[in-house]
Amino acid sequence: MTLFRKSLIGLTLVLGSSMAAAGQDVKAKITANLQALDKNVKVEKVEESPVKGVYAVTLAGNQIIYSSADGNYIFRGDLLKLEGKKVTNLTAKERNKEVAKLLKDFPEEKMVVFSPKGEKKAHITVFTDVDCGYCRKLHKEVPQLNEMGIEVRYMAFPRGGEQSPAFATMQAVWCSKDRQQAMTKAKNGEKVTADNCDNPVMEEFQLGVKLGVNGTPALFLADGSLIPGYRPADQLAKMLGVNK
Repeated sequence: MTLFRKSLIGLTLVLGSSMAAAGQDVKAKITANLQALDKNVKVEKVEESPVKGVYAVTLAGNQIIYSSADGNYIFRGDLLKLEGKKVTNLTAKERNKEVAKLLKDFPEEKMVVFSPKGEKKAHITVFTDVDCGYCRKLHKEVPQLNEMGIEVRYMAFPRGGEQSPAFATMQAVWCSKDRQQAMTKAKNGEKVTADNCDNPVMEEFQLGVKLGVNGTPALFLADGSLIPGYRPADQLAKMLGVNK
Protein backbone atom coordinates (compact mmCIF):
# COMPACT_ATOMS: atom_id res chain seq x y z
CA MET A 1 0.00 0.00 0.00
CA THR A 2 1.41 3.40 -1.02
CA LEU A 3 1.88 6.24 1.43
CA PHE A 4 -0.79 8.21 -0.48
CA ARG A 5 -3.40 5.45 -0.08
CA LYS A 6 -2.58 5.10 3.62
CA SER A 7 -3.00 8.84 4.08
CA LEU A 8 -6.29 8.80 2.15
CA ILE A 9 -7.69 5.97 4.26
CA GLY A 10 -6.57 7.73 7.43
CA LEU A 11 -8.25 10.95 6.31
CA THR A 12 -11.49 9.08 5.48
CA LEU A 13 -11.55 7.50 8.94
CA VAL A 14 -10.98 10.87 10.60
CA LEU A 15 -13.70 12.55 8.52
CA GLY A 16 -16.10 9.67 9.22
CA SER A 17 -15.46 9.94 12.95
CA SER A 18 -15.87 13.72 12.83
CA MET A 19 -19.17 13.48 10.95
CA ALA A 20 -20.49 10.89 13.40
CA ALA A 21 -19.45 13.07 16.33
CA ALA A 22 -21.09 16.10 14.70
CA GLY A 23 -24.29 14.10 14.21
CA GLN A 24 -24.30 13.09 17.87
CA ASP A 25 -23.69 16.72 18.88
CA VAL A 26 -26.68 17.90 16.82
CA LYS A 27 -28.89 15.22 18.34
CA ALA A 28 -27.73 16.16 21.85
CA LYS A 29 -28.49 19.86 21.29
CA ILE A 30 -31.93 19.20 19.82
CA THR A 31 -32.79 16.68 22.55
CA ALA A 32 -31.65 19.05 25.31
CA ASN A 33 -33.80 21.90 23.98
CA LEU A 34 -36.90 19.74 23.60
CA GLN A 35 -36.49 18.17 27.03
CA ALA A 36 -36.07 21.62 28.56
CA LEU A 37 -39.68 22.20 27.51
CA ASP A 38 -40.86 18.72 28.49
CA LYS A 39 -38.55 16.27 30.25
CA ASN A 40 -40.71 13.35 29.08
CA VAL A 41 -40.01 13.99 25.40
CA LYS A 42 -38.27 10.97 23.90
CA VAL A 43 -36.13 11.60 20.82
CA GLU A 44 -35.67 8.33 18.95
CA LYS A 45 -33.79 9.51 15.87
CA VAL A 46 -32.26 12.66 14.35
CA GLU A 47 -31.31 12.69 10.67
CA GLU A 48 -30.43 15.32 8.07
CA SER A 49 -33.42 16.26 5.95
CA PRO A 50 -33.18 17.08 2.21
CA VAL A 51 -33.23 20.77 3.22
CA LYS A 52 -29.77 22.06 4.14
CA GLY A 53 -29.44 22.88 7.84
CA VAL A 54 -32.77 21.28 8.75
CA TYR A 55 -32.95 17.98 10.66
CA ALA A 56 -35.77 15.44 10.82
CA VAL A 57 -36.47 14.49 14.44
CA THR A 58 -38.44 11.32 15.15
CA LEU A 59 -40.18 11.32 18.52
CA ALA A 60 -41.87 8.46 20.39
CA GLY A 61 -45.20 7.65 18.76
CA ASN A 62 -43.64 7.89 15.29
CA GLN A 63 -44.12 11.66 15.29
CA ILE A 64 -41.73 13.58 13.02
CA ILE A 65 -40.85 17.23 13.52
CA TYR A 66 -38.02 19.36 12.10
CA SER A 67 -35.30 21.39 13.78
CA SER A 68 -32.37 23.65 13.11
CA ALA A 69 -28.95 22.19 13.97
CA ASP A 70 -28.78 24.12 17.24
CA GLY A 71 -32.27 23.06 18.29
CA ASN A 72 -33.42 26.68 18.66
CA TYR A 73 -35.97 26.53 15.84
CA ILE A 74 -38.63 23.83 15.56
CA PHE A 75 -40.88 23.24 12.54
CA ARG A 76 -44.11 21.30 12.91
CA GLY A 77 -45.91 19.85 9.89
CA ASP A 78 -45.11 17.72 6.86
CA LEU A 79 -42.19 18.38 4.53
CA LEU A 80 -43.37 18.47 0.92
CA LYS A 81 -41.20 18.21 -2.18
CA LEU A 82 -42.48 20.12 -5.21
CA GLU A 83 -41.49 18.97 -8.70
CA GLY A 84 -43.60 20.84 -11.19
CA LYS A 85 -47.17 19.67 -10.58
CA LYS A 86 -45.99 16.64 -8.61
CA VAL A 87 -46.10 16.91 -4.80
CA THR A 88 -44.38 14.27 -2.64
CA ASN A 89 -45.01 14.17 1.11
CA LEU A 90 -41.53 13.27 2.36
CA THR A 91 -42.64 13.17 6.01
CA ALA A 92 -45.43 10.68 5.36
CA LYS A 93 -43.10 8.61 3.20
CA GLU A 94 -40.51 8.38 5.98
CA ARG A 95 -43.14 7.71 8.63
CA ASN A 96 -44.74 4.94 6.58
CA LYS A 97 -41.37 3.31 5.89
CA GLU A 98 -40.70 2.96 9.63
CA VAL A 99 -44.22 1.65 10.29
CA ALA A 100 -43.94 -0.93 7.49
CA LYS A 101 -40.66 -2.23 8.93
CA LEU A 102 -42.05 -2.55 12.47
CA LEU A 103 -45.12 -4.42 11.25
CA LYS A 104 -43.11 -6.67 8.94
CA ASP A 105 -40.76 -7.59 11.79
CA PHE A 106 -43.61 -8.42 14.17
CA PRO A 107 -44.21 -12.23 14.28
CA GLU A 108 -47.36 -13.14 12.39
CA GLU A 109 -48.01 -16.05 14.76
CA LYS A 110 -48.73 -13.52 17.50
CA MET A 111 -51.62 -12.08 15.49
CA VAL A 112 -55.12 -13.39 14.87
CA VAL A 113 -55.13 -13.92 11.13
CA PHE A 114 -58.05 -14.50 8.77
CA SER A 115 -56.59 -15.73 5.48
CA PRO A 116 -58.23 -16.25 2.07
CA LYS A 117 -58.79 -19.85 1.04
CA GLY A 118 -57.45 -19.07 -2.41
CA GLU A 119 -54.81 -16.65 -3.66
CA LYS A 120 -53.69 -13.94 -1.24
CA LYS A 121 -53.58 -10.68 -3.20
CA ALA A 122 -53.01 -8.25 -0.34
CA HIS A 123 -53.22 -7.89 3.41
CA ILE A 124 -54.18 -5.33 6.03
CA THR A 125 -53.01 -5.16 9.64
CA VAL A 126 -55.81 -4.02 11.93
CA PHE A 127 -55.38 -2.75 15.48
CA THR A 128 -58.72 -3.69 17.00
CA ASP A 129 -60.79 -3.49 20.18
CA VAL A 130 -63.46 -6.18 20.62
CA ASP A 131 -65.84 -3.66 22.24
CA CYS A 132 -65.53 -1.10 19.43
CA GLY A 133 -68.69 -0.77 17.32
CA TYR A 134 -66.92 -0.01 14.04
CA CYS A 135 -64.44 -2.84 14.72
CA ARG A 136 -67.40 -5.19 14.93
CA LYS A 137 -68.82 -3.76 11.72
CA LEU A 138 -65.51 -4.33 9.93
CA HIS A 139 -65.30 -7.88 11.28
CA LYS A 140 -68.64 -8.76 9.66
CA GLU A 141 -67.00 -7.97 6.32
CA VAL A 142 -63.90 -10.12 6.88
CA PRO A 143 -65.40 -13.06 4.91
CA GLN A 144 -66.03 -10.69 1.99
CA LEU A 145 -62.46 -9.38 2.22
CA ASN A 146 -61.13 -12.94 2.27
CA GLU A 147 -63.20 -13.81 -0.80
CA MET A 148 -61.51 -10.94 -2.62
CA GLY A 149 -58.08 -12.30 -1.64
CA ILE A 150 -57.42 -9.85 1.20
CA GLU A 151 -55.89 -11.25 4.38
CA VAL A 152 -56.85 -9.58 7.67
CA ARG A 153 -54.24 -9.59 10.43
CA TYR A 154 -55.59 -8.53 13.81
CA MET A 155 -53.50 -6.97 16.55
CA ALA A 156 -54.86 -6.11 19.99
CA PHE A 157 -55.54 -2.52 20.93
CA PRO A 158 -57.90 -2.34 23.94
CA ARG A 159 -58.51 1.42 23.96
CA GLY A 160 -58.80 1.69 27.74
CA GLY A 161 -55.49 -0.06 28.29
CA GLU A 162 -54.82 -2.78 30.83
CA GLN A 163 -57.68 -1.71 33.13
CA SER A 164 -60.40 -1.99 30.49
CA PRO A 165 -62.79 -4.99 30.26
CA ALA A 166 -61.71 -5.40 26.63
CA PHE A 167 -58.14 -6.10 27.75
CA ALA A 168 -59.17 -9.25 29.67
CA THR A 169 -61.46 -10.36 26.84
CA MET A 170 -58.69 -9.97 24.28
CA GLN A 171 -56.32 -11.97 26.44
CA ALA A 172 -58.93 -14.74 26.45
CA VAL A 173 -59.17 -14.49 22.64
CA TRP A 174 -55.41 -14.81 22.22
CA CYS A 175 -55.26 -17.69 24.72
CA SER A 176 -58.05 -19.65 23.00
CA LYS A 177 -57.25 -22.80 21.01
CA ASP A 178 -59.20 -21.37 18.06
CA ARG A 179 -58.35 -17.67 18.00
CA GLN A 180 -60.40 -16.95 14.88
CA GLN A 181 -63.55 -18.43 16.40
CA ALA A 182 -62.91 -16.67 19.73
CA MET A 183 -62.40 -13.33 17.95
CA THR A 184 -65.69 -13.72 16.11
CA LYS A 185 -67.50 -14.59 19.35
CA ALA A 186 -66.03 -11.55 21.11
CA LYS A 187 -66.95 -9.28 18.20
CA ASN A 188 -70.51 -10.63 18.42
CA GLY A 189 -70.66 -9.64 22.09
CA GLU A 190 -70.45 -13.22 23.33
CA LYS A 191 -68.41 -14.16 26.37
CA VAL A 192 -65.01 -15.72 25.69
CA THR A 193 -63.19 -17.71 28.35
CA ALA A 194 -59.80 -19.39 28.24
CA ASP A 195 -57.04 -20.40 30.61
CA ASN A 196 -54.39 -17.76 31.18
CA CYS A 197 -51.39 -18.00 28.89
CA ASP A 198 -48.34 -16.05 27.79
CA ASN A 199 -50.03 -13.68 25.33
CA PRO A 200 -48.99 -10.64 23.25
CA VAL A 201 -51.94 -8.34 24.04
CA MET A 202 -49.89 -5.78 25.99
CA GLU A 203 -47.01 -6.01 23.49
CA GLU A 204 -49.37 -5.29 20.61
CA PHE A 205 -51.08 -2.48 22.50
CA GLN A 206 -47.71 -0.84 23.16
CA LEU A 207 -46.72 -1.22 19.50
CA GLY A 208 -49.98 0.48 18.51
CA VAL A 209 -49.17 3.39 20.83
CA LYS A 210 -45.69 3.61 19.30
CA LEU A 211 -47.20 3.77 15.82
CA GLY A 212 -49.50 6.59 16.87
CA VAL A 213 -52.74 4.60 17.01
CA ASN A 214 -55.32 6.57 18.99
CA GLY A 215 -58.55 4.94 17.89
CA THR A 216 -59.92 1.72 16.46
CA PRO A 217 -60.10 0.21 14.01
CA ALA A 218 -56.72 1.43 12.75
CA LEU A 219 -55.85 -0.23 9.45
CA PHE A 220 -52.31 -0.32 8.10
CA LEU A 221 -51.41 -1.29 4.54
CA ALA A 222 -48.25 -3.19 3.63
CA ASP A 223 -46.45 0.07 2.76
CA GLY A 224 -47.08 1.38 6.29
CA SER A 225 -49.77 3.88 5.36
CA LEU A 226 -52.62 4.27 7.85
CA ILE A 227 -56.33 4.15 7.12
CA PRO A 228 -57.99 5.50 10.27
CA GLY A 229 -61.42 4.12 11.04
CA TYR A 230 -63.85 1.79 9.31
CA ARG A 231 -63.94 1.43 5.53
CA PRO A 232 -66.35 -0.81 3.59
CA ALA A 233 -64.83 -3.93 2.03
CA ASP A 234 -65.32 -2.65 -1.55
CA GLN A 235 -63.53 0.61 -0.71
CA LEU A 236 -60.64 -1.25 0.94
CA ALA A 237 -60.26 -3.48 -2.10
CA LYS A 238 -60.05 -0.41 -4.31
CA MET A 239 -57.40 1.16 -2.05
CA LEU A 240 -55.38 -2.05 -2.20
CA GLY A 241 -55.70 -2.31 -5.96
CA VAL A 242 -57.48 -5.64 -5.69
CA ASN A 243 -59.90 -6.62 -8.42
CA LYS A 244 -63.02 -8.40 -7.25
